Amino acid sequence: MQTQLAERFKNTAEGQQGKEILRACVHCGFCNATCPTYRILGDELDGPRGRIYLIKQVLEGRPATERTQQHLDRCLTCRNCETTCPSGVQYGRLIDIGRALVEQQVVRKVADRSVRSALREGLTGSWFAPTLKLGQAFRNWLPQPMRNSVPAPVHEGAWPVRRRERRMLLLAGCVQPALRPSINSATARVFDAAGIELQIAPGAGCCGAIRQHLADPQGALREARRNIDAWWPALASSQCEALVVNATGCGAMVREYRYLLREDPIYAQRASELSARTRDVSEMLGPHLAKLQARCDPARMPARVAFHPPCTLQNAMKLAGVTEQLLSALGARLVAFEESHLCCGSAGTYSVLQPQLARELRDRKLDHIGAAAPEAILSSNIGCIGHLQGGTGLPVMHWIEWLDRGLADSLN
Repeated sequence: MQTQLAERFKNTAEGQQGKEILRACVHCGFCNATCPTYRILGDELDGPRGRIYLIKQVLEGRPATERTQQHLDRCLTCRNCETTCPSGVQYGRLIDIGRALVEQQVVRKVADRSVRSALREGLTGSWFAPTLKLGQAFRNWLPQPMRNSVPAPVHEGAWPVRRRERRMLLLAGCVQPALRPSINSATARVFDAAGIELQIAPGAGCCGAIRQHLADPQGALREARRNIDAWWPALASSQCEALVVNATGCGAMVREYRYLLREDPIYAQRASELSARTRDVSEMLGPHLAKLQARCDPARMPARVAFHPPCTLQNAMKLAGVTEQLLSALGARLVAFEESHLCCGSAGTYSVLQPQLARELRDRKLDHIGAAAPEAILSSNIGCIGHLQGGTGLPVMHWIEWLDRGLADSLN
């Protein structure tokens, strides 16, 4: 795709990156076949190919409009289009560039700006947890739509206290410790059963994905640098051998640090090594399968389960099938369901900003899962778990919580 950059973009990183990505596109449209929003709306501009053209026009100097912004906003950033692109177009990176450029040109309405600001600052700020607790205290008196978005309190459970020879860092996350603290503690117990101690570094916070996908790339870089400063001492000194992530949205973002900070003279090398040493929990537990099998009591766990693979696990971290193999080896009877590869509609803050589309995608996903009649739904991203739970009476949990249930005497 030939692109003639406007003068103001010729000597910018965004312009050069955008042009390089656009050059790979051959206009074929295969991407539309796997785009959730295109399948629902049927509008070319609500598919990857159409959005690519809109970003191309902006880079070539055509003024962006509210309509341009609307079509880019509707993108889930699921990157499913990348799996069917024969040319390897890095659409996920291109949409971030396009959103940031359009954000600079189009002034949002006050209400829209307020919601986005609240999400950027609120979800990553220190007052998210107390605000959530207040909502949970009055949950039973809230209207049903609001009640669905406020999860019931979850018991955290004990954190292992014994020292292990092998140690790894755990990314705690920004919303997960408040929304579902049981995920982190269950992860620590499962790793303890595998002979690995998990530690949380003081000073680390949000991975930066929320700001990155809300067109605040500089804010995302600030959070990335802060996290590198928090994690690096333990990794550099070999006190911890890797960074373990149990939320695939965060894992995908941390693996992008090497790209986002590649031109930073201070952080580029550390970002590259950190990204290389970031692992999803499924990757780390595979070699310890025999030890976990020996301690697992299947009677404690729902056996017939559906696994919803988050888009970030499949399309960003490129780990499709890894968790499913692990679950099957641990005794899960995984049920197959249609369109398992498509987004559930959560997509970070998407379910708040695009509620109608998000609900339609969720209901479609749950209909397919329900047809397979599982006892429970498993996933590996906090956003997907909360979003799916809001639309079903089936228990929805992280697969690490499912495994933790089956580990007999895991703290002994």
